[in-house]
Amino acid sequence: MAELTRRRLLGGGAAALGVVGLGAAGIGRVTARDEDPGIVGFHGTHQAGIETEPQAFASFVALDLLPGTDRRALVGVLKVWAQDAYRLTTGTGGLGDTEPELAQDPANLTVTVGFGPGVFGPAVFASADAEKVRPEWLRPLPAFGIDRLEDRWSGGDLMLQVCADDPVTVAHAVRTLTRTVRSQVSVRWVQRGFRHAPGTRPEGASMRNLMGQVDGTVNPAARSTEFQGRVWNPGSPPWLAGGSSLVLRRIRMELDTWDELDRPARELTVGRTLSNGAPLTGTAEHDDPDFDAVDRYGIPVIPPESHMARARPRNADEQFLRRGYNYDDADGAGLLFAAYQADVNRQFVPVQQRLADHDALNPWITPIGSAVFAIPSGFGAGGYPGETLFEG
Repeated sequence: MAELTRRRLLGGGAAALGVVGLGAAGIGRVTARDEDPGIVGFHGTHQAGIETEPQAFASFVALDLLPGTDRRALVGVLKVWAQDAYRLTTGTGGLGDTEPELAQDPANLTVTVGFGPGVFGPAVFASADAEKVRPEWLRPLPAFGIDRLEDRWSGGDLMLQVCADDPVTVAHAVRTLTRTVRSQVSVRWVQRGFRHAPGTRPEGASMRNLMGQVDGTVNPAARSTEFQGRVWNPGSPPWLAGGSSLVLRRIRMELDTWDELDRPARELTVGRTLSNGAPLTGTAEHDDPDFDAVDRYGIPVIPPESHMARARPRNADEQFLRRGYNYDDADGAGLLFAAYQADVNRQFVPVQQRLADHDALNPWITPIGSAVFAIPSGFGAGGYPGETLFEG
């Protein structure tokens, strides 16, 4: 029955839309254990994986719609993902899973679905309808002078963000979620990242990137009023209320030449001490920086061209959530910089433009991948990501 359900979901036509009740029944047979250790609640107002405490491992997967994948077929894909992701996050194999044992420990697994510009193409929406529902910012970022973007790390019609505290859990979830929808989508790229392993740093402590820097200090606190206002979309366009956006940048680090700098030069480049991430005018990571402070020679203690000074918000709009992951593979080493915000143009672009124009760190970092996705709101049992777009 599971395989029959899957074929009907992905097959398009009336069968694809008529299976909603069967999909909901399949979900109902899995016991929800959201309060159990290792399980992050899947259903809700927002998709998990954004306000969630960052897990140790992540895979970002971009997929493209295959020719012939129309609106009904796309909805079928999203329904399959909703079923399988719920089961995987609660410790049960996906429908038709050939290795269900690999799902028994969800390890705080979260699955987050995003929509790229291609979702609003002519195969899914008529042109006039697309203009009404596509967020204005859902397009490639403006060209920045520091970018050396490669197609193999950029773009995508759909996105899966899969995070957990166990790399086996992440790998199995990615394979399960992509294997079952191959008739409608193809994988464009997979980017895998890691942070510190659970238990190696105090709970809530900022990660370090591969340059040795404390990374992600200035972030809105989860469940705070600031978080709600900066990360979750208020309803522009209406279907995206409670959703967000993701800008994913693959940033290669030139670690060999970075190693040639002495410690004081590194700290002046970043604007923070390497030992604990404190601003150069403070003693602890979360001390407020004093950008007006000067030394006895009248030279700013925090250089105005330092990364910290250039990245700091100039107004309340220029704030967003940073959730980075290191990467180290045959392609090199660097950072998967994931930024979440309500409006990319208003919040992310001005900061990135300022960094591109003049950041002391630029000689040692090169953006080689870039993608923008709309993150639909959460949903309940029997629902699916984007139901407010396709059924609203």
